[in-house]
Amino acid sequence: MSKHFKLKRGLDIRLKGAAEAVLEKAEAPKTVALKPTDFPGLTPKLSVKADAPVKAGDALFFDKYHPEILFTSPVSGTVKLVNRGERRKILEVVVEADGKAEFKAFTKADPLKLSREEICGQLLQSGIWPFIRQRPYGTTAKPADQPKNIFVSGFDSSPLAPDYDFIFQNDKSALQTGINALSKLTEGSVFLGLSPKQTNGVFSGLKNVTVNTFAGPHPAGNVGVQLHHVSPINKGDLVWTVSPQAVVYIGRLFETGMLDLSKTIALTGSEVKSPKYYKTIHGAEVCGLLKGKTKHETHERYISGNVLTGTKVDLDDFLGFFDQQITVIPEGDDYEFIGWADPGINKFSASKAFLSSLLPKKEYTLNANMNGGERAFVLSGQYEKYLPMDILPVFLLKAILANDIDKMEQLGIYELVEEDLALCEYACTSKIKVQDILREGINVMVKELG
Repeated sequence: MSKHFKLKRGLDIRLKGAAEAVLEKAEAPKTVALKPTDFPGLTPKLSVKADAPVKAGDALFFDKYHPEILFTSPVSGTVKLVNRGERRKILEVVVEADGKAEFKAFTKADPLKLSREEICGQLLQSGIWPFIRQRPYGTTAKPADQPKNIFVSGFDSSPLAPDYDFIFQNDKSALQTGINALSKLTEGSVFLGLSPKQTNGVFSGLKNVTVNTFAGPHPAGNVGVQLHHVSPINKGDLVWTVSPQAVVYIGRLFETGMLDLSKTIALTGSEVKSPKYYKTIHGAEVCGLLKGKTKHETHERYISGNVLTGTKVDLDDFLGFFDQQITVIPEGDDYEFIGWADPGINKFSASKAFLSSLLPKKEYTLNANMNGGERAFVLSGQYEKYLPMDILPVFLLKAILANDIDKMEQLGIYELVEEDLALCEYACTSKIKVQDILREGINVMVKELG
């Protein structure tokens, strides 16, 4: 049964540079890459060597502890190189595209007529399985597990977020097929969270799914916030989460029998000349997407994802595995003289410390400057304003710092991943790296409890 949730806690950060509803085809990337660092807890093992030819759908690496989980090439071409870090840790596997679009063949079928094992097998072999994530911990789901429910958020409420109704306007059939496949993977329900504004959008009328609506500021679009209100996670519970883009990939796989990882991303931010949408391929190189499209090309911060949870990248880096946008903002390395004395007429403040709170602007240009270093971590009640969940974030973070597993469990670590506390980190007057601390706590829980 559909429910409506009105969330009051949170914050909408009004940034300049939202993408206009215009779609262009980006230059075909010369190279694409998969980065094991996008998957918390993954220990990758290579399936290929440098200079090996691959088709779209051929495995590049796999999970050492779950070898059935494959990570496959988005394009056909040649494995150009394997970049490694300290202790030979695999950082990325780069494939040079040949432009031939050769695909490994998979089964074309109606998922409603297939068994759960057959659907899992196809998702594993094609490399789409890693798009399915589990809660608790926000790690890659395990095929042998039986989730209580599966959750999909049909909108993104983060700053400069892409419009999913625009991105997937021509993928209604693939969305339905993907939902059908997911419905066979759980004995529970597939829940779809929508904004009240999406009543007649691309997600309306989908079958085999339970729709709930969420109104309110960010993080209302976070799938973790939605599942907290619909079906909270207790110790021993397991739910899976899937992005709308992954649902489309799943649908295309079963409709065509091919791994089609083409996607539409939003190029956003105040430093982009003309923010709009671009058609590209999964894992595309950043330079091809940004070349000639930014205002200055120096003193700019390139972010794969949004400004709260995205990853800082350089022009020679690649689009993140789960990212649907690239954001470009000023670097913020031009320091202001006695900036602390500025009344802040043109500055945005979550705490309303600037004069702009009396004369709010429609959009703001914010940079990446932290405006200070880490300070004492005190109890202020500040975090609770930005987390619409029945969780005490400061006490949880202190339990993590104290390595107190029992307290972590009691205070709700099973329900959270980094994106859920991103606003707390943004608004934190102590400049605490909240998301890093939470991931450290999750890693401890995985190591100790599995």
